[in-house]
Amino acid sequence: MPADAASPPDPGQRRRLPRIRARLHELYYGHSDRSVRFRLTVITLDLVMIAFFIAAPLLRETPAFLFVDYTMAVVLATDLAARAIASDNLGAWLRRPVSWIDLFVLLTLLFPLWLFNLAFLRVLRLWTLIHSEFFWDTVGRRYNETRWEDVIRAASTLVTFVFIMTGFVYSSFARTEGIGGYLDALYFTIATLTTTGFGDITLPGTWGRMISIVTMLTGITLFVRLAQALFRPYKIRFTCPTCGLRRHDVDAVHCKACGELLNIPNDDEF
Repeated sequence: MPADAASPPDPGQRRRLPRIRARLHELYYGHSDRSVRFRLTVITLDLVMIAFFIAAPLLRETPAFLFVDYTMAVVLATDLAARAIASDNLGAWLRRPVSWIDLFVLLTLLFPLWLFNLAFLRVLRLWTLIHSEFFWDTVGRRYNETRWEDVIRAASTLVTFVFIMTGFVYSSFARTEGIGGYLDALYFTIATLTTTGFGDITLPGTWGRMISIVTMLTGITLFVRLAQALFRPYKIRFTCPTCGLRRHDVDAVHCKACGELLNIPNDDEF
């Protein structure tokens, strides 16, 4: 055989990737105790990462900031690579808006000094985590058909909005009149969102007034959404096989929309 002839592919190497993909798919989407423990670990790391994102403006001047930032980048990159390998369709995974958000967050972690003014958008990972089936199939797998799913989703949306607006105000108006630091931006956001209107901190100019209006209107909407999730009559999620209605009374026997006979499982069967 000529010395420059291509060597045949290693059969073991050809089998290794499908084996790794199958193992990662089981860890990320399986229902075994091992899979649940793995996903709980991933979710815990996500929450630690989100806490760092929220506190980053306060930690930026500390010596350990870049070390923690790049450590988070390695963790997130590893998680995204594992999710991509575990997915059934890589193209579909890349087309998901959630994947775009995660890749953008990774980019801000890799270039923290250049993209710091956009780093407040990292908090979107809180919203994507709490609204993911990955979270509810793990943490809330026995409760994801109750009102608590709606309450936690609504609360996460409100918290995400608060810190995104805080980061936006801080990056746009830092060291201007009234906004001397991150805590001032958070104070302004909370006071405006709740329409308290103390008036001791205001944003200058027309642009500042527009931001205040958007904060107030969006905040009221999110508060109403959270209140609805907390106080509306308790419904259970079960898709009617005939008309597709998803919300029914807990003791419903027939669908209120079409009269179809329902067979809603008990709570311990979810």
